[in-house]
Amino acid sequence: MTKPTEQQLLVGLDIGTSKVVALVGEVLPDNRINIIGVGSCASRGMDKGGVNDLESVVKSVQRAINQAELMAECQISSVYLSLSGKHIRSQTEKGMVPISDEEVTQDDVDNVIHTAKSVKISDEHRILHVIPQEFAIDYQEGIKNPVGLSGVRMEVGVHLITCHNDMARNIVKAVERCGLKVDQLIFSGLAASNAVLTPDERELGVCVVDIGGGTMDIAVWTGGSLRHAEVIPYAGNVVTSDIAYAFGTPPGDAEAIKVNHGCALGEMVSKDDSVEVPSVGGRPSRSLQRQTLAEVIEPRYSELLGLVHQKLIDIQEQLRSNGVKHHLAAGIVLTGGAAKMEGLVGCAERVFRNQVRIGDPIDIAGLTDYVQAPDFSTAVGLLHYGKESQLEEESYSEPKRSVGSVFSKLSGWFKKEF
Repeated sequence: MTKPTEQQLLVGLDIGTSKVVALVGEVLPDNRINIIGVGSCASRGMDKGGVNDLESVVKSVQRAINQAELMAECQISSVYLSLSGKHIRSQTEKGMVPISDEEVTQDDVDNVIHTAKSVKISDEHRILHVIPQEFAIDYQEGIKNPVGLSGVRMEVGVHLITCHNDMARNIVKAVERCGLKVDQLIFSGLAASNAVLTPDERELGVCVVDIGGGTMDIAVWTGGSLRHAEVIPYAGNVVTSDIAYAFGTPPGDAEAIKVNHGCALGEMVSKDDSVEVPSVGGRPSRSLQRQTLAEVIEPRYSELLGLVHQKLIDIQEQLRSNGVKHHLAAGIVLTGGAAKMEGLVGCAERVFRNQVRIGDPIDIAGLTDYVQAPDFSTAVGLLHYGKESQLEEESYSEPKRSVGSVFSKLSGWFKKEF
């Protein structure tokens, strides 16, 4: 018998181009997330982060939610929802206010952040996240938490992430058609970062690349703060398409071949390895050298990562010119479903000329056999958001506030507005 979702249960919903994932979790005393329910199914009706068939998306979401409810033995009523797509934009803005009393209060922090985010953005866009970077009081810079410090005036640098109104509205509509409430919309690249990065990596400088089926989400961190977010509308599906065309095999079979036999570094493949390739039109399947398959996959992955590398060069130059830490001393972290490719680390290190690792979700317990993999990073990151929201709710202990509104009060981190 199912029971209604209790307050301590969190639900993350990641609607990707290739897969829909729903996770149910609870916060343990040691602050880790305990995963108690997992729902996962093929995604239909999504393309590059956007909805192109509403009814198909609704059916996919309902299947994933039903699976998660069955496993967790609960009834899901609201979710933290991921959002991606090339409509995502980011920019850094500054704000300044006089300090109202002898020392900085939470109201001063809220005021200076409000000043910084009060910039003109496109009528078609809305602010998704307002992320404080560093504060400055008078001549002291690089302050992470200014509350309680003395001074005359305070400045803040914030990073704004915006999204297209209609793109966001359509994906929320699909979720609401399933009888669910959206607690908060979260940029999927930010959620993935929350799931796979350590504080040291954020401080030293790191770039997270969440490689899905339709998009690659980029998040650049230096000095402990997010510096840039962007979405490239090409990802793992172009590799699948190349395999389908190169070997004349149906797209579904091409995806299975990529996942089960693919390699992004040809030199790692034995010349004796072979793969059975289904044909179309009732023709018999053929045997193919696995090395030939790698010769199709490696150039495409190199091209995709090359797009990211070029973006990174531009981003780092912009940071350097603004006097911000721009070195990525902790390297590159690849995550997402299309990061589960043999040889990808070696291929990526050649492209980036930097250290690379595959990012699995961290700080989780429970059904780790299911979710400790790159394709669950975004969904796990959504649960980390929910955890922070609950902590804020306990600290403010204001009755009848939604999780989303509590989270908007969070002084140190991610703020948003509808």
